Amino acid sequence: MVRTKSIITVSLSPTWDITCNGQNLDWGQHEIIDEQTIRPAGKALNVSTALAWMGQKSVAAGLWGRDDYEQMLSSMRPLNGHIKIKMTPADGNTRRNITVVDTNKGREMHLRDRSRLASVKALKKLRDDFGALIHKGNICVFAGTMPDGELLDGVIGILEFCKSRGAKIVLDTSGPSLKKMVHTGLVWLIKPNVEELCDLLDEKIKDGPVSLVRAGRELLDKVGVILVSRGGKGSVVVTEKAAWQGRSLRRAKVFSTVGCGDYLLAGFLKGLMDTSDFADALVIATKVATAKAWGWTENKTWPETDQRIKVKINRI
Repeated sequence: MVRTKSIITVSLSPTWDITCNGQNLDWGQHEIIDEQTIRPAGKALNVSTALAWMGQKSVAAGLWGRDDYEQMLSSMRPLNGHIKIKMTPADGNTRRNITVVDTNKGREMHLRDRSRLASVKALKKLRDDFGALIHKGNICVFAGTMPDGELLDGVIGILEFCKSRGAKIVLDTSGPSLKKMVHTGLVWLIKPNVEELCDLLDEKIKDGPVSLVRAGRELLDKVGVILVSRGGKGSVVVTEKAAWQGRSLRRAKVFSTVGCGDYLLAGFLKGLMDTSDFADALVIATKVATAKAWGWTENKTWPETDQRIKVKINRI
C-alpha cells in the first residue's frame, strides 16, 4: 500500500477549459451550440477534480494568473471540501483553451493557447511556497506542459526539493521535457501514452501489451512505475516485479476524450492509496477513465460507476 499524507497536484501551465458541445458543426457556418462549460483546468487540476469526484481530498498547487486568481477561486468553491487551493499567483492572465465537440458526428477540435505564466520569478516563489507544503509521504503530481531551457532547470530544482522532503514524484508531460525529467532519476511514476513512450525511448513501439511492457522495462532503472495510456484499448502498467493490462469489458458511445488520461492517472493513484495491489489500482483507473470518456463523471457518482463498469485485468 502507498502510504501518503496528501496528494499534491502541481500545474505550471494551467488553463481555463472552454468546451462547446453542438450537433453537425461545420466550417464556414454560424452554429448554435447546445452547451458551453468554462472551468479551471489543465492536466494537474484535472487530476484533483477527478480525485474529488471519487471522494478523495487533494491539494492543488502550482501557478495561476494573478489577474484571474479570484475568478478561479470562485469557480473552484463547489469543490472546496475536497480540493485545497494552494496555487502561487504569477503575473498575468491564465491561458484559455477551447474544445469544440460535435456530439452527433463524434468528433472534436482542440484549440490550445500558449502558457506564459512560468518565469524565473514565478518558479522561485513557487519553490518558496513549497517549503511549507511538501512533507514526507506526499505524492506530488507534476502534470501538463513544462517550460524549457533555464526554466525547466528551475522545475527540476523543485523536483529535487520535493524528493529531498521525502515526497514521491509523479510525472505526466511530453516531449523533450519528459525525457530530461525522467533521466534525472527523481521520478517515481510516469503516465505516457503510446506516442509519448515512443518519443521517450526514441523508437517505434507496437501498440500491443507485450511490446509496451518490453519497452516500459527499459525505463525501470530510472522510474519505478510506468502507466501507459492506450485510449480505447485500455492501459498497461509496468513495475519491477510484474506488469498488467486493463480494459473495459463494455462498449458505449464516447462523449469526449478530453481529460481521460488525467482521470486514468487519478484513478490509479486513488487505487494505490486504497489497495496493496497494482492490478487492483488498474481496475479503479480503468473504470474512472472509462466513466470520463462516456460522460458519466458529469451525471453519475463514483460508487454507481464502480458498480456498473466492468473491467478485465490480465497479467502480462
